[in-house]
Amino acid sequence: MFPALPHPPRRIPILGDIFGFQAETPTQSVAKLARLGPIVEFCVLGARYVVALGAEAVIDLNDESRFCKYVGPDIAALRIIGGDGLFTAYNDEPNWAKAHHLLMPAFSQAAMRRYHDEMLDVTALLLDRWDDRARTGASVEVSSEATRATLETIGRCAAGYSFGSFDNSAGSADAATPPFVEHMVSGLKGADRVGSLRHTFLPEFFARWAERRVRRDAEYMHAVADDIVARRRAEGPGGRNDLLDIMLESDLDAANIRYQLLNFLVAGHETTAGATSFALYYLSRHPEVVATAREEIDRVWGDHDRPGFELIPKLRYVRRVLDEALRLQPTVPGYYRAARRDTVLAGIHPMREGDWVLALTASLHRDPRWGDDPDSFDPDRFAPERVRARPAGLYKPFGTGERSCIGRQFALHEGVLLLAALVRRYDFIGDPDYRLQVQERLTMMPRDFRLLLRRR
Repeated sequence: MFPALPHPPRRIPILGDIFGFQAETPTQSVAKLARLGPIVEFCVLGARYVVALGAEAVIDLNDESRFCKYVGPDIAALRIIGGDGLFTAYNDEPNWAKAHHLLMPAFSQAAMRRYHDEMLDVTALLLDRWDDRARTGASVEVSSEATRATLETIGRCAAGYSFGSFDNSAGSADAATPPFVEHMVSGLKGADRVGSLRHTFLPEFFARWAERRVRRDAEYMHAVADDIVARRRAEGPGGRNDLLDIMLESDLDAANIRYQLLNFLVAGHETTAGATSFALYYLSRHPEVVATAREEIDRVWGDHDRPGFELIPKLRYVRRVLDEALRLQPTVPGYYRAARRDTVLAGIHPMREGDWVLALTASLHRDPRWGDDPDSFDPDRFAPERVRARPAGLYKPFGTGERSCIGRQFALHEGVLLLAALVRRYDFIGDPDYRLQVQERLTMMPRDFRLLLRRR
């Protein structure tokens, strides 16, 4: 016999564990349940979730021979926007395997070399914008600024398309957010709500009501994607050899090209924006880390304002800063896994074939095996000798298995480049009274985090 899974205190009939977590920050609330055990459950309005919080349970779920990706309720609702794109597709949908095989070359080293100049161009636009803030003494809202840069980058690199993220923005401390981002944030939050409602015993009316707003956001985002494709078709594919060219020269149907493009536009900028924003938060609190990173950047880049592609991987300490930020604050905080066959998870929880569990990386990334005080920020945790000494599988910011993030190298190259350019140019002055708050919209971002900038 296996023991019943622990659950939050104050469970009540019908409503379940509704008082056990905050609706606006569900992932953070559930992560706090790690004190109850490595695998917990919570129920809200009839919806039951099993969550793996302990490191060994998450590592066990990553066994590809026994478990596979599962499209959970919130991701299933996101299909309103992303259809059968790489991130939102079901495992058995043919377009997933077809697109994955087709698009892998779009993230090869040769492709990354092509994207590098576009990344430099967008970084230069952000630096110009931040120079203006430094001159006037205006602060920057870090998450929105990082989002502005990374959306422009993925648009240009993946599809030769500019979102106008920096148009007419030099004179305003808080220029308008690109409409695509507004609809994306609304759609992500709305999809999370729709998925949750569909999983409860509430009448379908409530989910349909919430879905109406998501469909309005999806309509706008689909129109943007269709416009990008139409422009490229008018130009004639083959000139850029980017992700969109690859898709247009394939046998993917028009709807799937739209969905793949949206998957990349959303996932391709959200994660990097979050990682960069969290890294800047930690840097603003650790001047000694800034000094070490800056010494490396000055030594590796020298006087180059446009460093060559080959110089970015040489910024090993800056990469450690980004990795450590992703460890403490993974921008995608978890992933769903389903049993391929009847099994027992971590020797605790029996699962039938098809049963699913949500794996959260918060406890995995703060396991005692990370060393002393795993809650503290220490980029040297990613020094080569310490990485070799750690058990494998303790670091999963990009998911796991064959469905892990296809754009990982793109995100890391862009993140290191962007972070290094900012550290090289500015001193960061944060509000000493600010305490990190995290907003959730399927991905995680710092909330209301502002910096004053001083040119070096």
